[in-house]
Amino acid sequence: MDNEVLITNQPIVIDNGSGMIKAGFAGDPVPKINFPNYVGRPKHVRVMAGGLEGDIFIGPKAEEYRGLLHIAHPMEHGIVQDWNDMEKIWTYIYSKDQLRSASEEHPVLLTEAPLNPRKNREKAAEIFFETFNVPALFISMQAILSLYASGRTTGVVLDSGDGVTHAVPIYEGRLKF
Repeated sequence: MDNEVLITNQPIVIDNGSGMIKAGFAGDPVPKINFPNYVGRPKHVRVMAGGLEGDIFIGPKAEEYRGLLHIAHPMEHGIVQDWNDMEKIWTYIYSKDQLRSASEEHPVLLTEAPLNPRKNREKAAEIFFETFNVPALFISMQAILSLYASGRTTGVVLDSGDGVTHAVPIYEGRLKF
Protein backbone atom coordinates (compact mmCIF):
# COMPACT_ATOMS: atom_id res chain seq x y z
CA MET A 1 0.00 0.00 0.00
CA ASP A 2 2.80 2.43 0.84
CA ASN A 3 4.39 1.85 -2.57
CA GLU A 4 1.15 2.88 -4.31
CA VAL A 5 1.08 6.13 -2.35
CA LEU A 6 4.64 6.90 -3.40
CA ILE A 7 3.90 6.16 -7.04
CA THR A 8 0.65 8.14 -7.23
CA ASN A 9 2.25 11.15 -5.55
CA GLN A 10 5.56 10.91 -7.36
CA PRO A 11 7.09 14.39 -7.78
CA ILE A 12 7.23 15.96 -11.21
CA VAL A 13 10.57 17.47 -12.24
CA ILE A 14 10.50 20.40 -14.69
CA ASP A 15 13.83 21.58 -16.06
CA ASN A 16 13.30 24.97 -17.69
CA GLY A 17 15.93 25.82 -20.25
CA SER A 18 16.16 28.75 -22.63
CA GLY A 19 16.25 26.38 -25.59
CA MET A 20 14.71 23.12 -24.39
CA ILE A 21 12.33 22.17 -21.60
CA LYS A 22 12.44 18.74 -20.03
CA ALA A 23 9.92 17.18 -17.65
CA GLY A 24 9.14 13.84 -16.11
CA PHE A 25 8.67 12.01 -12.86
CA ALA A 26 11.34 11.93 -10.15
CA GLY A 27 13.16 8.62 -10.15
CA ASP A 28 12.72 7.98 -13.86
CA PRO A 29 16.05 7.46 -15.66
CA VAL A 30 15.24 10.01 -18.39
CA PRO A 31 12.66 12.79 -18.80
CA LYS A 32 9.37 11.79 -20.44
CA ILE A 33 9.15 15.14 -22.21
CA ASN A 34 11.85 17.04 -24.09
CA PHE A 35 10.88 19.76 -26.55
CA PRO A 36 11.92 23.29 -27.59
CA ASN A 37 10.92 25.92 -25.03
CA TYR A 38 8.92 28.19 -27.32
CA VAL A 39 5.38 28.88 -28.44
CA GLY A 40 4.27 29.52 -31.99
CA ARG A 41 1.43 31.67 -33.22
CA PRO A 42 0.26 31.61 -36.88
CA LYS A 43 1.86 34.26 -39.10
CA HIS A 44 -1.26 34.51 -41.25
CA VAL A 45 -5.01 34.35 -40.70
CA ARG A 46 -6.48 30.99 -41.69
CA VAL A 47 -8.10 31.54 -45.09
CA MET A 48 -8.52 28.06 -46.54
CA ALA A 49 -9.57 24.61 -45.43
CA GLY A 50 -6.65 22.56 -44.25
CA GLY A 51 -4.84 25.60 -42.89
CA LEU A 52 -3.51 25.79 -39.36
CA GLU A 53 -6.21 25.53 -36.71
CA GLY A 54 -5.53 27.07 -33.35
CA ASP A 55 -4.01 30.24 -32.03
CA ILE A 56 -1.03 28.82 -30.17
CA PHE A 57 1.25 25.84 -30.81
CA ILE A 58 3.59 24.21 -28.29
CA GLY A 59 5.90 21.20 -28.40
CA PRO A 60 5.89 18.85 -31.40
CA LYS A 61 3.11 20.80 -33.18
CA ALA A 62 5.15 24.00 -32.93
CA GLU A 63 8.17 22.15 -34.34
CA GLU A 64 6.11 20.66 -37.17
CA TYR A 65 4.64 24.01 -38.26
CA ARG A 66 7.60 26.21 -37.33
CA GLY A 67 7.84 27.78 -40.80
CA LEU A 68 4.23 28.98 -40.59
CA LEU A 69 4.51 30.41 -37.09
CA HIS A 70 5.86 33.44 -35.29
CA ILE A 71 8.10 31.86 -32.65
CA ALA A 72 8.32 33.39 -29.17
CA HIS A 73 10.74 32.21 -26.49
CA PRO A 74 9.36 32.86 -22.98
CA MET A 75 12.87 32.53 -21.51
CA GLU A 76 15.96 34.54 -22.39
CA HIS A 77 19.38 33.76 -20.96
CA GLY A 78 17.83 31.33 -18.45
CA ILE A 79 15.33 33.86 -17.05
CA VAL A 80 11.56 33.85 -17.72
CA GLN A 81 10.57 37.02 -19.58
CA ASP A 82 7.01 36.16 -20.70
CA TRP A 83 5.01 34.59 -17.88
CA ASN A 84 1.84 34.07 -19.96
CA ASP A 85 3.67 31.92 -22.52
CA MET A 86 5.62 30.10 -19.80
CA GLU A 87 2.35 29.23 -18.06
CA LYS A 88 0.95 27.90 -21.36
CA ILE A 89 3.99 25.65 -21.74
CA TRP A 90 3.64 24.35 -18.17
CA THR A 91 -0.07 23.71 -18.81
CA TYR A 92 0.89 21.75 -21.93
CA ILE A 93 3.29 19.62 -19.86
CA TYR A 94 0.38 18.44 -17.69
CA SER A 95 -1.90 17.82 -20.71
CA LYS A 96 -3.21 14.52 -22.05
CA ASP A 97 -0.62 14.76 -24.83
CA GLN A 98 2.31 14.82 -22.40
CA LEU A 99 2.47 13.74 -18.72
CA ARG A 100 -1.26 12.99 -18.49
CA SER A 101 -1.36 13.90 -14.83
CA ALA A 102 -3.34 16.17 -12.55
CA SER A 103 -1.12 18.93 -11.21
CA GLU A 104 -2.78 18.91 -7.79
CA GLU A 105 -1.69 15.29 -7.22
CA HIS A 106 2.07 15.75 -7.59
CA PRO A 107 4.69 17.91 -5.86
CA VAL A 108 6.96 19.79 -8.27
CA LEU A 109 10.73 20.26 -8.44
CA LEU A 110 11.40 23.25 -10.70
CA THR A 111 14.90 24.18 -11.84
CA GLU A 112 16.21 27.73 -12.17
CA ALA A 113 19.28 29.57 -13.41
CA PRO A 114 21.91 30.73 -10.87
CA LEU A 115 21.09 34.43 -11.26
CA ASN A 116 17.31 34.06 -11.34
CA PRO A 117 15.82 37.13 -9.60
CA ARG A 118 13.85 36.54 -6.41
CA LYS A 119 10.73 38.12 -7.96
CA ASN A 120 10.84 35.48 -10.73
CA ARG A 121 11.00 32.69 -8.16
CA GLU A 122 8.01 34.24 -6.38
CA LYS A 123 6.06 34.54 -9.65
CA ALA A 124 6.75 30.89 -10.51
CA ALA A 125 5.55 29.85 -7.04
CA GLU A 126 2.42 31.97 -7.45
CA ILE A 127 1.59 30.27 -10.76
CA PHE A 128 2.23 26.74 -9.49
CA PHE A 129 0.24 27.22 -6.28
CA GLU A 130 -2.61 29.38 -7.59
CA THR A 131 -3.05 28.10 -11.15
CA PHE A 132 -1.92 24.49 -10.91
CA ASN A 133 -2.76 23.93 -7.20
CA VAL A 134 0.36 21.82 -6.65
CA PRO A 135 0.66 20.35 -3.13
CA ALA A 136 4.34 21.35 -2.82
CA LEU A 137 6.97 23.19 -4.83
CA PHE A 138 10.75 23.18 -4.53
CA ILE A 139 12.78 25.50 -6.74
CA SER A 140 16.46 24.65 -7.03
CA MET A 141 19.39 25.81 -9.08
CA GLN A 142 20.21 23.61 -12.07
CA ALA A 143 23.93 23.57 -11.24
CA ILE A 144 23.39 22.29 -7.68
CA LEU A 145 21.10 19.53 -8.93
CA SER A 146 23.70 18.53 -11.55
CA LEU A 147 26.36 18.29 -8.86
CA TYR A 148 24.08 16.19 -6.63
CA ALA A 149 23.33 13.89 -9.58
CA SER A 150 27.06 13.18 -9.85
CA GLY A 151 27.15 12.17 -6.18
CA ARG A 152 29.02 15.27 -5.01
CA THR A 153 28.21 18.30 -2.85
CA THR A 154 31.31 20.36 -3.65
CA GLY A 155 32.63 21.38 -7.06
CA VAL A 156 32.46 23.84 -9.90
CA VAL A 157 29.68 23.20 -12.39
CA LEU A 158 29.95 24.53 -15.94
CA ASP A 159 26.37 24.75 -17.17
CA SER A 160 26.27 25.58 -20.87
CA GLY A 161 22.80 25.89 -22.32
CA ASP A 162 21.14 27.37 -25.36
CA GLY A 163 20.93 30.94 -24.12
CA VAL A 164 23.50 31.23 -21.36
CA THR A 165 26.59 29.62 -19.83
CA HIS A 166 27.36 29.71 -16.11
CA ALA A 167 30.38 28.58 -14.09
CA VAL A 168 28.96 27.91 -10.63
CA PRO A 169 31.16 27.26 -7.58
CA ILE A 170 29.41 25.13 -4.95
CA TYR A 171 30.75 24.18 -1.52
CA GLU A 172 28.90 21.61 0.60
CA GLY A 173 25.70 22.14 -1.38
CA ARG A 174 25.76 25.93 -1.13
CA LEU A 175 26.41 28.48 -3.81
CA LYS A 176 29.71 30.36 -3.36
CA PHE A 177 29.74 33.63 -5.31
